[in-house]
Amino acid sequence: MNMSGRQNNKLPNNLPQLQNLIKRDPQSYVEEFLQQYRHYQSNVQIFKLQPDKPNKELADLVMFLAQVGHCYLQHLSTFPQELSELLLSNHTILEPDLRMTFCKALILLRNKNLIDPSGLLELFFELLRCHDKLLRKTLYTHIVSDIKNINAKHKNNKINTTLQNFMYTMLRDSNPIAAKISLDVMVELYKRNIWNDAKTVNVITTACFSKVTKILVAGLKFFLGKDEDEKNESDSESENEGPTARDLMVRYSTGKKTSKNKKKMEKAMKVLKKHKKKKKAEVFNFSAIHLIHDPQDFSEKLFKQLEDSKERFEVKIMMMELISRLVGIHELFLFNFYPFIQRFLQPHQREVTKILLCAAQASHQLVPPEITESVIMTIANNFVTDRNSGEVMTVGINAIKEVVARCPLAITEDLLQDLAQYKTHKDKNVMMSARGLIQLFRNLNPQMLHKKDRGRPTEASLEAKIKDYGELEAKDYIPGAEVLEVEEKKEEGVKDDDDGWESASISDDDEDGEWVDVHHSSDEDTAGEVIAKLQNIPVEERKAMAAAVSGSRLLTQDDFKKIRLVQMAKEVNAAPGKGQKRKTMDSDNEEDERGELLTLRNIEKLHKKPKADKETRLATAMAGRTDRKEFIRKRTKLNPHASTSNKEKRRTKNFMMMRHSQNVRSKGKRSFRDKQIALRDALLKKRKQHK
Repeated sequence: MNMSGRQNNKLPNNLPQLQNLIKRDPQSYVEEFLQQYRHYQSNVQIFKLQPDKPNKELADLVMFLAQVGHCYLQHLSTFPQELSELLLSNHTILEPDLRMTFCKALILLRNKNLIDPSGLLELFFELLRCHDKLLRKTLYTHIVSDIKNINAKHKNNKINTTLQNFMYTMLRDSNPIAAKISLDVMVELYKRNIWNDAKTVNVITTACFSKVTKILVAGLKFFLGKDEDEKNESDSESENEGPTARDLMVRYSTGKKTSKNKKKMEKAMKVLKKHKKKKKAEVFNFSAIHLIHDPQDFSEKLFKQLEDSKERFEVKIMMMELISRLVGIHELFLFNFYPFIQRFLQPHQREVTKILLCAAQASHQLVPPEITESVIMTIANNFVTDRNSGEVMTVGINAIKEVVARCPLAITEDLLQDLAQYKTHKDKNVMMSARGLIQLFRNLNPQMLHKKDRGRPTEASLEAKIKDYGELEAKDYIPGAEVLEVEEKKEEGVKDDDDGWESASISDDDEDGEWVDVHHSSDEDTAGEVIAKLQNIPVEERKAMAAAVSGSRLLTQDDFKKIRLVQMAKEVNAAPGKGQKRKTMDSDNEEDERGELLTLRNIEKLHKKPKADKETRLATAMAGRTDRKEFIRKRTKLNPHASTSNKEKRRTKNFMMMRHSQNVRSKGKRSFRDKQIALRDALLKKRKQHK
């Protein structure tokens, strides 16, 4: 019975069953395999006569041979190459299903490592020309995953170089679809950190000059886009290096709890936050821009293309953004770019905030001040005037602030003081942006502001000085190092008095981490005394002491921590004998992180939402309303044509007609006593009825 059942299986023709048996025991089924192989060879001859016809039998045999390819290496040594040649010579006329089967068989052979990767990937890039979306998607997925696997353990430079050269030619291919997918592959591999080298980036730069809009836009987006991986970066590693919040608590929160000390503590915390942002290593989200071989040449060619471009405005904006980033990051000279941008700096211009962003991004310290001054004057004249709305004025001042933060020499004293007067403007957004500009110059060069706008001078603001054009500031000593010498002298005078540094601690048992005051013999802590002593030493003498300390010893991490604490104290402490009565003017969130790149938030920063006009408010209200009909009590009549009752008629009548009617008059609210009496009477009546 079993034997007859096996004969009925017709094993030679049942390919899935034969495939399963061969994988378990290849040697026992050599004859059956060879029979199928001969069958395949004869089908290939038939296929060559009519390559555009569907051939289900050949498709099944090809997949069967690919599945068992590793079992009969000698017999199938020519099979992968033969299949590749069939595809290469007939891919344009092949029936889609058969073409897909051939590709899947080759992918299977590649996964079994029975075919060379570079030859196969070149074939697949050739097949991207086919008008078959599903095939292109399958090939794209395989190409990316195969190159990822090739470089999984270590970079395979030989294969990478071959494929990158091939992709470079594919990018210039006459078939736009094949060229676009080649670009997509490179971008994907860069994002996955597989091909994140300069060669890949510089091949992608050629896409930015493509005549095909899709390829051009994809190239621009690559350089404008962010790398996702950097978002999870933590600055926890650098926290131990400098002063911490605990050090500031020790400095300001011990001793008397006065409002003055509290304010100093708050200001010190702000300064600490700003310093941590500055100290944190710059994360290059746009690292591809840094790998471009010749950014000056690249930006010049891009600008030439922008000037002659017939592309739609959105694409031109992308070109402007990329040029401005190249100029800003690499500090390039592209002086014609600024007059070009100025033509678009009008409040009514579409996407004007993006263009303002480009103007700010393209500003850097090596741009001659007269060029940047022209940009600033254009923004001031077109945006910062009272005939414009508050939002327009705000983005104008914000844009000027971002430009001068990079080129402080570009603004005149008169213009700065004029803009500073908007600090009392009735529009809160304008007022806050003007205050932001004032705050910026308090740190950069307070002397350019009116005396009343300079705020209370601090030790740091007295030292602030704008560098001349092209001037480099190179110190041969560590500023603030004098604290180490002063501290040593103090320690020599006071034996073993280290307790002052430990005047506050966090209780281990306290889960909330509350601050616990620890009282010592002296109310003043050591750090406070040292800083106070430093304030009494003249600036020049302090510099000489710092230079002596810097050159005479190796500094430890603890020493650097003390130096940073002193430098931060300079930004908090009022300058001795200078304007003690003058108030500090806090600006909202002014310690912005000024990294390599600006965002639209820097330009469009509004502190108060603009009032919506009537149409917008009405539209919002209507959108929030649901269909009110569902809340109405439905009164359905048995007969829809029946006449209405007097009660229903009363609803539609004019009130003046009905005002004397008893039913229309309001009953008025009954008192609690009346309700009691009515309830009693009703209950009595009910009781009588039951009797």
